[in-house]
Amino acid sequence: MAEMPIVNPELCNGCGLCVTTCRCGVLVLVNNVITLVEREECSYCTQGYCTDCEAVCPMGAIRCPYEIVIEEHYEKS
Repeated sequence: MAEMPIVNPELCNGCGLCVTTCRCGVLVLVNNVITLVEREECSYCTQGYCTDCEAVCPMGAIRCPYEIVIEEHYEKS
């Protein structure tokens, strides 16, 4: 199982882009600062399926401790 995203509240500018892209609702703004709330039902973060929050953060305040790699498989004819 993959780890949850790592947030650095000191870099957060409170824009909320990560909150709007988070499919699980594990990211919330508290006093205009990003906060991580662990939820058992989250499967995107914990299974390593999503890095959208990291991709949209203009300040680099969110880092996912995993990388998504898409491999193409071709069948021989």
